[in-house]
Amino acid sequence: MIRNQEPGIRIQKPGIWGLAVAALLVLAHPLVAQQGPLQVDLRAQLVKQLDGIAGTLTGVIGYRIVDLTSGEQVAARLEKEPFPTASTIKLAILYEMFKQAEAGTLALDTPAPLNRAQVVGGSGVLQFLSAPVLSLRDQAALMIILSDNTATNVVIDAVGMDKVNARMSMLGLAEIKLRRKMMDSAAVKRGDENIASPGALSRIAELVWKGEGLKPESRDAARKILHEVPGQIRNAVPSAVLVASKTGTLDGVRAEAAVVELTGRPYALAVMTTYLANDPDGERAIHDVAAAAFSYFERLATGGAYGRKQP
Repeated sequence: MIRNQEPGIRIQKPGIWGLAVAALLVLAHPLVAQQGPLQVDLRAQLVKQLDGIAGTLTGVIGYRIVDLTSGEQVAARLEKEPFPTASTIKLAILYEMFKQAEAGTLALDTPAPLNRAQVVGGSGVLQFLSAPVLSLRDQAALMIILSDNTATNVVIDAVGMDKVNARMSMLGLAEIKLRRKMMDSAAVKRGDENIASPGALSRIAELVWKGEGLKPESRDAARKILHEVPGQIRNAVPSAVLVASKTGTLDGVRAEAAVVELTGRPYALAVMTTYLANDPDGERAIHDVAAAAFSYFERLATGGAYGRKQP
């Protein structure tokens, strides 16, 4: 569909080279060519279902769902607004850690004793160990899989908070802001909350999963630990489908971001909730959004051009 043009600008018909490029794009992405009225109606049903989930939540929800086959944004709500990230901010920290390791400025596999000054409470196991000696790579695994706050602070100290934020800005994700370490109550009182928009959060999940800007070995290492994260998006998808995800939990806040590796139709999504009257309601909303998204993409992946499921 052609958008309205500014006055005085003529719309030129594509020449032979433009038609050739269009034909190549269709051949390269045959699923994109199937977006006719049937698929448009299916998507409209998804959007309506998601609106219903948002309308029944006693709190605020934002989300963004992206088709990684076509690159198209399928559904979004408050996708550019800042939400508290809780532990989903750890995706940005993980990306920066691998970038610095690739540049040779950070050693991932050198074991080091834990500095007790870095120990904090909340989630994780390091706070209960007497004298752990771990590599930075192992600290990152604890940061993601167990959402260990002490391990996260170890990684933040290693990479630098300012460098994480600079990297996000360089990637066009300035809406992701790491403004405090984990369990820093003084920073919370100052209002220095870690924030991101659902759009930026879904994008960093996609970048980590694709390995954009990373070497294949870094991408594979990131995926390996993200596949081990439990959560509502993982629960909403059949166990045979891989999910690379990160969860976030604070009082009044629930957030998750993931890439669902559905064969033939992978997709990225981030769901962020805040001002929750009841925290479990946020978890249910994330689960329901994730289940609706999977149902939509699974039917696209198996339904062909007309919706009949392929044997």
